[in-house]
Amino acid sequence: MKSTQYYPVLMTDDVRGTTAFYKEHFRFKAVFEADWYVHLQSEEDDKVNLAVMDKTHETIPASGRGKGAGGLLLNFEVEDVDTIYEALRQKGLPMLLELRDEPFGQRHFITQDPNGVMIDVIKPIPPSAEFLAQFAPEAVPV
Repeated sequence: MKSTQYYPVLMTDDVRGTTAFYKEHFRFKAVFEADWYVHLQSEEDDKVNLAVMDKTHETIPASGRGKGAGGLLLNFEVEDVDTIYEALRQKGLPMLLELRDEPFGQRHFITQDPNGVMIDVIKPIPPSAEFLAQFAPEAVPV
């Protein structure tokens, strides 16, 4: 299967509020907007996409309809995690995991959106020797 695009769709009971959250805090813009579905695209990179959908919409199969987006962790890799951390902290976003360096090659923090979806904001850093051996050569963070 050749995929032409991949993006998560967050199912929520507050499409407008969730959309506003990602626009304000993560610099997304709406490229399609209906009352039940909004397709968001990063203002910095058109390959980074996210959608927000009414969790009760009829196009969702009955077995999944009405369920929210909880239990999900979104990762955003960024160039300046420290500045983003400070900006989001100043805006009052909850910090579920404070900014820290990990030996597996990440400097990151975790916050969450209004639906309880966790958001991991990451800057790749060099991993410890222990973890370096677990990376494929082309995937080593620099």
